[in-house]
Amino acid sequence: MNWQQLISNKRLGQEYHHPMRHDDRSEFKRDYDRLIFSAPFRRMQNKTQVFPLPGSIFVHNRLTHSLEVASVGMSLGADVARELKVKHPELEGTLFEEIGTIVSAACLAHDMGNPPFGHSGEKAIQAFFREGKGEQLRGRISEELWNDLVHFEGNANAFRLLTHRFHGRREGGFVMTYATLASIVKYPHSSFCAGKKGKFGFFASEEAYYRRIAEDLGLRQLSAEGEPLRCVRHPLVYLVEAADDICYEIMDIEDAHKLRILSFDETAQLLLGFFSEKEREHIYSRISEEEITDNNEKVVYMRACAIGRLEHECARAFVESEEDILNGTFEGSLIDHITPSTRDAYRHCTRVSCERIYNSKPVLDVELSGYKIMETLLETLIEAAVSPEKFHSEQLRKRFSSQYDINSDDFGTRVMAVVDFISGMTDIFALDIYQKIQGISLPIV
Repeated sequence: MNWQQLISNKRLGQEYHHPMRHDDRSEFKRDYDRLIFSAPFRRMQNKTQVFPLPGSIFVHNRLTHSLEVASVGMSLGADVARELKVKHPELEGTLFEEIGTIVSAACLAHDMGNPPFGHSGEKAIQAFFREGKGEQLRGRISEELWNDLVHFEGNANAFRLLTHRFHGRREGGFVMTYATLASIVKYPHSSFCAGKKGKFGFFASEEAYYRRIAEDLGLRQLSAEGEPLRCVRHPLVYLVEAADDICYEIMDIEDAHKLRILSFDETAQLLLGFFSEKEREHIYSRISEEEITDNNEKVVYMRACAIGRLEHECARAFVESEEDILNGTFEGSLIDHITPSTRDAYRHCTRVSCERIYNSKPVLDVELSGYKIMETLLETLIEAAVSPEKFHSEQLRKRFSSQYDINSDDFGTRVMAVVDFISGMTDIFALDIYQKIQGISLPIV
């Protein structure tokens, strides 16, 4: 693969259309702006990241997480571009210089397909079709759609959201650039290749779009003719993934401190584990010089240092592994290729997070409640798709926005309209619809 072909500003749905421009923004900056101002992006402010949505203490939601990931992604892309232009002078003055903007835009979009209640929402959709009441639908929909549903993936749903022609929407969805769209697809294969982890990058309905993008960008295909599509990752996916890995691990530790799940000493030990003894002394010296006395502010400073270290090392790992990445032979993530001491500190954070954070009572409570809400919504709304002629089904279908083709003559389309509708909900909206369906709450006039 080569950078000149990989970084394309061609737009999906506008391949042969070149509209008049009235400002100096690059096509990739347009992608970024289009995402920032979109409704699906705004809705992420009411979608759980890890901890319950905030009461008196503000913790991260999907929107703040995505903004932070985009910030780190911009730095990663800019650092890599600077280093690789020295290595490849011919890239000077080309679209390659904008990879920071491309990575940042992809980071904004990477979680847009996640359903309410985090990973619990994903599991609820998968389980409904695999072992719940949705299992009886298997013979009524295509094998491709069935496979997509039992492996439902937020990453694949993000690609669908950005590219699918929903009812009443033009071809190409958001009409994003090829480079940005390819940078979002973390698992560039169909659900037939999902494997034990159940990860895949696009639904059957969008496979043709991904194939078009992959062929145009020169992404090396791993599948033989006649087999389900499987490609190597676009190189910038590794930077998007690294930005996400850095932010969710480090920011979850900061949130855990705010919620008093981790003590200050435990938090400081984790965040300073990325540094040598001499470097730790320097960090404490700077905290003293800045007259930072509040423990929360001390954690903020330590967190910034930890993110800076990880960002620098991931950028270095990418530059050093460029040949393998372009050949499609690079294995693992960039985190796997940073210096052993930093990697060990990161993995220690991961272990503590699994033991103390992700299994904490507030997180488990959200997962349990969210799972039940999602299960009930799926059971009720899928029934409206199965038996559209019933009075209750008619009433439920009126709750769908016109963009969802719930009244289609095709059964599979109606089922997917339900999944699209539910996966696009915020946590609060899902709870509200759940309560109304259950008769728990009535609108107050």
